[in-house]
Amino acid sequence: MRIYLVVVDESPEAAIALRFAARRAVKTGGGVEILTLIPPQEFIAFGGVQATIEEEARLHAEGLVTAAAGTLMQESGLKPAITVRDGEGPKIIREIIAADPNIAALVLGAAASGAPGKLVSHFTGTDAGTLAVPIMIVPGSLDAEAIDRLS
Repeated sequence: MRIYLVVVDESPEAAIALRFAARRAVKTGGGVEILTLIPPQEFIAFGGVQATIEEEARLHAEGLVTAAAGTLMQESGLKPAITVRDGEGPKIIREIIAADPNIAALVLGAAASGAPGKLVSHFTGTDAGTLAVPIMIVPGSLDAEAIDRLS
């Protein structure tokens, strides 16, 4: 099955990328995997405080991805795979793509204004052309009707 890997965070462009991926998956008989990344936390000398900060970051990420999955199921009827991982985004994305031959594309949202996000910059910059799958960058300025028409 063709799977679209979508990285979600709290940005509006992530929601747009998720909608695009869901529409493509429905039209191609595929699926969606939602990935949310927990950035590395700064080390704090007190172990209990460090553990609390890490747990809060994980709970926040899990809430974010659960909400995204709920929206996706409601709008498209697809039940996505959900992945929450700690660490550096590009490395984790490469690991996930390498581990699953069904992943057909990485779908990222680009901000409607300002500089592109870290992942868009990374995979279109020095690492452009090195992934084993295509990268779909969905403009953050698209509205729902445009996404539906293009996907």
